[in-house]
Amino acid sequence: MSGEPEYTQEFIDVDGARIGVQTYPDPAGVPDAPVVLIWPAMGVRARYYRPFAAALHAAGLSVVVVDLRGTGESTPAPGRSCRYGYAELAGDIAAVLAALKPRLDGRTRVLLGHSLGGQVAVLHQALHDADAVDGLALVAVGLPWWRGYPGRRGWGVLPYTQGIAAIARLLGVWPGWGFGGRQARGVIRDWAYTARTGRFPRLDGVDAESAVRSVRTPVLAVSVDDDQYTPHATLDHLCAKLTAAPVTRHRYTVAEAGAPLDHFTWVRAAAPLAARVAGFAAALPRR
Repeated sequence: MSGEPEYTQEFIDVDGARIGVQTYPDPAGVPDAPVVLIWPAMGVRARYYRPFAAALHAAGLSVVVVDLRGTGESTPAPGRSCRYGYAELAGDIAAVLAALKPRLDGRTRVLLGHSLGGQVAVLHQALHDADAVDGLALVAVGLPWWRGYPGRRGWGVLPYTQGIAAIARLLGVWPGWGFGGRQARGVIRDWAYTARTGRFPRLDGVDAESAVRSVRTPVLAVSVDDDQYTPHATLDHLCAKLTAAPVTRHRYTVAEAGAPLDHFTWVRAAAPLAARVAGFAAALPRR
């Protein structure tokens, strides 16, 4: 895309999976720029974030975008034999951070998650080496707890999410019919649990809900106007779990963006948001 920096496609092997990593060049003249590592929404390819990566690059940040396991350049393609869920997705973050350590050493690192990627980023901080990350940015993220939606909308969210989970159990995989792309049934199982209960599930025998309360990483939490999947209240619900973390809460409005917004289109109107992320990164303690 004209005017946007080109990325280098790389791959990292993790427990039989191959994780696709798109690495953008450092901003000119800033060899030690803070690094923003983006984890996408369910079913969204890393390349979708090119406009946002360009905005972050223009704001003086280095950018890495990672395809979630089973999406885009990452394998395995979801099928009946795939049993991975939130635990493995959070573990993939740890593996990518470890593989990129030589490039990240001495730099401020911000883990930025969108939607499912934000849930997984929170879980990484709760269950893995939290010191590998200096700041956590959550954009258009929230637990899709049915009771957290305004008005009567929640009464539609509950059967919708649980219906998707039932189909995934029956077929052994979610085919991606109109929502989220093709997904492993474990991912759908864990996502549907958060929608039903408003809590994180137990992962590999660990009480993830309790572990999240111990996260101390500074957080920038941004909800987006007209978000059809994770409206403002769903992020408020997630932030309430981060009782030990300093949380900066922001609502990204249509007026601030200067363009229409929703759960996905904010990526194409993200220059003001990129500047806010850059300010957040600059305020973090340097390594």
